[in-house]
Amino acid sequence: MLLKKGSTGDDVKKLQTRLALTADGIFGSGTEASVKTWQSQNGLTADGIVGDATWATLFPVSSTGVNLDNLKGHVPDEVIAQIPSIAAITNALRLAHFLAQCAHESGGFKVVYENLNYSADGLKATFPKYFPEPLNETYARNPAKIGARVYADRMGNGDEASGDGYTFRGRGYIQLTGKLNYASFGKEVNKDTVANPDLVATQYPLASAGFFFDSNNIWTVCDGGSTDTVITSVTKKVNGGTNGLDDRTKLFKEYYALLS
Repeated sequence: MLLKKGSTGDDVKKLQTRLALTADGIFGSGTEASVKTWQSQNGLTADGIVGDATWATLFPVSSTGVNLDNLKGHVPDEVIAQIPSIAAITNALRLAHFLAQCAHESGGFKVVYENLNYSADGLKATFPKYFPEPLNETYARNPAKIGARVYADRMGNGDEASGDGYTFRGRGYIQLTGKLNYASFGKEVNKDTVANPDLVATQYPLASAGFFFDSNNIWTVCDGGSTDTVITSVTKKVNGGTNGLDDRTKLFKEYYALLS
C-alpha cells in the first residue's frame, strides 16, 4: 500500500472517509495535511505518505476474524470504512447489534438529522407536555421553534430563547442530542462539535453512534448473545422502548450471518 499526494482512486476515497474528509478520491494538499496530523497523533512518522504501517493503523484487521468485506452491498462503503475507528467493536456480535440499530434508526444509513417538521396534530400527539392546544398551532411546521422548545433547559442546552434545542438537535445515525453530549463527543474526536454541530451529521454519523453506545453501556448488553431477548434489550437501551423491533431483529440476523 502506498498513497501520497497525487494518488487517486477508491483507496484514496476510503482514506478520506476514515479521516472525515470529503471523499473525492483525489489525494491533494488537504488530504496530505490531515494524514500528517493523524500520523503525529498516533505516534507515526508524520510524512503525509500512507504506507503499509499507516494503512494498518488506520484500518486494523480484526483479530476476531470479522471480515468487513462481507458487508459490501449490504452496508454503504462509507459506513464500512468508518467501522475500524470504533475501538469497542471487537467481534462480530457487537458489530451486528450496532449496525442493526444504526441502520434502523437512520432509515438505512440515510437520515442523519432529526426531523422536527411536525404538524399541529403531530406535536400534540408526540410532545403533549410541551405543546398543549392551542400552543401547538403556533409552532406547527417550524422545526427551529419546535426544537428550541422541546430541548430547552436540559442536556446542557440554554432556554428556549437561546435556540440551543434546535442547534443541538439529533444528528448522526443514532441522533446525538444536547449541547453537553456534543461537547463530550467533540473531545472524543478532537473536534469542536459545539461550534460546528453539523460535523456530527456530515463527518461523524457512525462515530457519534459509537459514542452513544459507549456512554450508555450498551456494548455489554450486546455481549449477551444473539437471541431475540438480547436484541430486545439492546433496542430498549437505544430506543427507550421497542419501536421497530421486528426490523431491528431482521437487520441483526442479516448482519450477524454475514459476519459470522
